[in-house]
Amino acid sequence: MKALKAKEIFGNWATLLSVWKPDGSPDYERIGREIDILIAAGVDGIYSNGTAGEFHTQTEEEFDRISELFATKCNAAGMPFQIGVSHMSAQISLERLRRIVALKPGAVQVILPDWFPVSQAEAVAFLERMAENSGGIGLVLYNPPHAKRRLGPAEVGFLAERVPALIGLKTAGGDDVWYGEMRSQLAKISVFIPGHLLASGVRRGAQGAYSNVASLNPVSAQRWYDRMATDMEGALEQESRLRSFMDQHIVPFIRDQGYCNAACDRFMALLGGWADVGEHMRWPYRSIPVAEVGRLKPVARELIPEFIGG
Repeated sequence: MKALKAKEIFGNWATLLSVWKPDGSPDYERIGREIDILIAAGVDGIYSNGTAGEFHTQTEEEFDRISELFATKCNAAGMPFQIGVSHMSAQISLERLRRIVALKPGAVQVILPDWFPVSQAEAVAFLERMAENSGGIGLVLYNPPHAKRRLGPAEVGFLAERVPALIGLKTAGGDDVWYGEMRSQLAKISVFIPGHLLASGVRRGAQGAYSNVASLNPVSAQRWYDRMATDMEGALEQESRLRSFMDQHIVPFIRDQGYCNAACDRFMALLGGWADVGEHMRWPYRSIPVAEVGRLKPVARELIPEFIGG
């Protein structure tokens, strides 16, 4: 597909979750079926090799096979897609970028090098080198709460000014003060926030979400985003229930039990029941026990019934 501009990156984007065989190797057949389901769901876009794709556990051969499978299906369907080339090593991330340029994603997602936190000058140097090798494809910077270097609005603005290829940001968002400070950047780059905060975020200027809600149910997540254009109050009411569910029943897995974010994304996909992604994370990461699905499904059906399958 063509390279996307910042204003063309918006809405409800679904993540491609990793799928593992019992021996811990990638299950490419089931990954292919998952891609087909996400395309059929009609989401605004799909991205691969993010946190839920467990990019940090993949070998380079596995990364290439998943990226090629993903790009082939999305290009054939005309589905907007982004490939994550993120890695803790800047050198490996750069090599991943060079290899996927020919697959023609709409944008590429990156993280800042993650073993030692980079300075502002080092962040610029990293993004400039990535831009030089992107073949004109824009960069989307993933800066989650667990990043070693968390960027404030002024720092984001500085990077965007120095590196014009930086067209997007995935961030945890913030309060009214944060949005006020971010306002000058919202016109320059596409700012995406967590999925369960999307309605209030869109109302304050965010462009979309690389969405945990799409992990729960991509079709319902898309309907929710579409509703924001015609019934924002109704969409905000849905958000209030989604927030309650996340705060009361998903966040404790991370905060109190120490599961990683990707384990929660996988758990929500099992809870939503829309794809056969399996319950297991890749070694050495722990998986949320599948028995928790049975415990929480009645709660979810009561609180957020529109997001839970049969």
